[in-house]
Amino acid sequence: MAGAFKGFGEKAIPFLKALDFHQSREWFQENRGLYESELHEPFCDLVETLTERFAAAGLGLRGDRKKSLFRINRDVRFSKDKRPYNRHLSAILSPDGTKMEQGVFYVHIGLEHCFAGVAWWQPGPELLQAMRKAIVTKPAAFRAMVTALKKGGLALDREDCLKRAPRGFEEIGEDDLAQAVRNRHFLVRHEIDPATIYSPALVDDLVGFTLRAKPLLDWGRAIQGTAA
Repeated sequence: MAGAFKGFGEKAIPFLKALDFHQSREWFQENRGLYESELHEPFCDLVETLTERFAAAGLGLRGDRKKSLFRINRDVRFSKDKRPYNRHLSAILSPDGTKMEQGVFYVHIGLEHCFAGVAWWQPGPELLQAMRKAIVTKPAAFRAMVTALKKGGLALDREDCLKRAPRGFEEIGEDDLAQAVRNRHFLVRHEIDPATIYSPALVDDLVGFTLRAKPLLDWGRAIQGTAA
């Protein structure tokens, strides 16, 4: 590991503010050294420190400084918004260390807010169908997962859920199950106090959150094993 995470640089958020103001490739290149020292390199250290801590905790999530971070450059090919740079930097740690796997940890450091998530995000049709069937056919396991999350101060996010029951799940009587099968994603979020990103204590905060979110990972992994 190149170095243990010591915190983001004090100019990390000011850099993002200035970049958002200028939205200029010329400005970014002139200030690239600041980006590397205040944001990019600390983020790489964070990913690799979390990888070590997640391994020690048996969470089955990993990443590295080359593959885990998303580019700060925006993909503007199909967007009306042609601003070249994001207002945040983010990364994914996953079971295989790539961004293509399901059951992942995501961390986002940005201007609007900083947060982390553990998610089964946009699972493919086969896995999503298996998850919905598991909710209906094994409700005790689903409810145990939800209860365990609640004990850890977490709840499944309702973002982007279907307005109506998906086909084949229209007759579910229990309200909690009927609501759950309408999810397109299964995720929990954790808000990060922006003041804490400058300290190595951020690592403990993120590891603690991920341990509290482990019931969601375990639930999805059990279903994924039968859906493969």
